[in-house]
Amino acid sequence: MRLGYHTGYWSAGPPPGAQEAVLGAEQLGFDSVWTAEAYGSDALTPLAWWGARTTRIRLGTAIAQISARTPTAAAMAALTLDHLSGGRFVLGLGASGPQVVEGWYGQPYPKPLARTREYVSIVRQVLAREAPVTFDGQFYRLPLPADEGSGLGKALRSTVHPLRSDLPIHLAAEGPRNIAMSAEIADGWLPLFYSPRMDGEYRTLLAEGFAKRTAGLSAVEDFEVVATVPVVLGADVESAADSVRPFIALYAGGMGAKGANFHRDVLDRLGYAEACDEIQAHYLAGDRARATAAVPLELVQDIALVGTVDDIRAQLPAWESTAVTTMLVQADPRTLPAIADALRAPA
Repeated sequence: MRLGYHTGYWSAGPPPGAQEAVLGAEQLGFDSVWTAEAYGSDALTPLAWWGARTTRIRLGTAIAQISARTPTAAAMAALTLDHLSGGRFVLGLGASGPQVVEGWYGQPYPKPLARTREYVSIVRQVLAREAPVTFDGQFYRLPLPADEGSGLGKALRSTVHPLRSDLPIHLAAEGPRNIAMSAEIADGWLPLFYSPRMDGEYRTLLAEGFAKRTAGLSAVEDFEVVATVPVVLGADVESAADSVRPFIALYAGGMGAKGANFHRDVLDRLGYAEACDEIQAHYLAGDRARATAAVPLELVQDIALVGTVDDIRAQLPAWESTAVTTMLVQADPRTLPAIADALRAPA
């Protein structure tokens, strides 16, 4: 199981020490570093800026939102970053949620799976560069039909030859059908709130997708599962868990509308529906402290690694037996050397 580092979201401004953290991750032998976007900083610019001083580590977006840019714009960014990094870029894509898609981007959210399928197909056309790009889908049409524009649209082929026509595309997915679709059309899956307890179910969903896998894609044995996992070193399990509780409370209670929170749905399937009811009620009432306090320790331990070095080493074997190929560490960057040592040492 490889290690990656997730830089996370920006808050009010650039995160202090981010450049040093990225360089440190490369020096520590991490396989990859990943950025995120919501409705503030974008995922591509920081990755290019911080990654420009690296030489080996892979550079990925976790995730670039499909509503933030057209498929051809995403493909342009991907092939550009891939050239500039010497073939180290991974395009991680995700549909986000209705609040962001409709509130921030002003686009309709329904049918995100079908939209994602079309999006990936167009990106792959651009990267293949076999012919001018054309597409006649429900959501994307290239060129735009004459009766919907000036009538002057022309099918075009990228002027730049992609460095890799098989540049890897990973999909963020939380629902069962979306997970299966990742295995069908993508080169990797970017799960959030992965739990070793759910590994059997996840493997079954991936197998369903592999059975319908698009011809010409990377081999099934090369498919990646890059799971974001909070890792907190502390004096004991309980105090370390306190650093993860606000993150869970935010996603279970505040990321998405009531009744349309896909992050919470994952935790419900883990068996924490009752706890999530309480977390969400407090969060929507504006009481974040009570929402955070309502996060059970068992939930934290299901989706994160917390505690002393010995605690983390004791939890690690459960993760090493899963389908996860890269543990994408979400942590205080100052603790990365100690975390790398803990995760690599024999249990």
